[in-house]
Amino acid sequence: MTTESPRLDITYDDLAAAASNLQEAGTPVSLDTLRDVLDGGSATAIARHLRAWRAEHERLPEPAPAELPPALLADLARWAQQHAEHAGLGARALLAQRERDLEDALSEAERLEAERTDLLADIDNASSAREAAQAVADERSEEIERLMAELRNARQVAMDALVGKAKDQLAIEGKDAQLLDLRGQLERNVTASSTQSDARLAAEMELIGAATARDSLALEVKDLQAQLASAKSDRGALRMELETLRAKAK
Repeated sequence: MTTESPRLDITYDDLAAAASNLQEAGTPVSLDTLRDVLDGGSATAIARHLRAWRAEHERLPEPAPAELPPALLADLARWAQQHAEHAGLGARALLAQRERDLEDALSEAERLEAERTDLLADIDNASSAREAAQAVADERSEEIERLMAELRNARQVAMDALVGKAKDQLAIEGKDAQLLDLRGQLERNVTASSTQSDARLAAEMELIGAATARDSLALEVKDLQAQLASAKSDRGALRMELETLRAKAK
């Protein structure tokens, strides 16, 4: 919300014309009545011009000469002079009071104008500070958006790696189950062969073949166990990496 600035171009001629109109209308010539007639204006300028106008126009009237005998004229003149002096005390006191009022009004107007200047400067400083704070907030908002995008990408990478390791683990566990089934079948075959005396030779030959297959199977089992150990190690490393990513995400 903006307010209209007071008029600052009041001249002495403007004030003199307004003061004459007030005198003709029988209205006291004062700072307030002049501000009303002049539609506002700077109190400092009005007070300064009013002081000059009063010094020029508001003078105490001189007593009129008396057409009397010299002796009486002298007495009357002294009396008139004393009367004029006593009568003028109130007017001089009023003029002095008006002068003090003008001085006070002028000082107050100058103080208010100084406060207005300081207030405008404070408003400008506050606006600059607000614009700087808004710029910093915008930069931080952009940085937060960038970090959030990086976090989403890191989570997706970690999830893809975890799914791949899980698939590898399932494949290894399936092979372990097949080895256990083959070992069970081999043991059952060996037991059945040992109980058949009439087929000992065939059983021994089968046992030799089974032993060969067992050795080959044992090597395969060792190889699969090594792969399983490597997969478990990779899974542990993946878990540590996932924990690190989660910690960074927090």
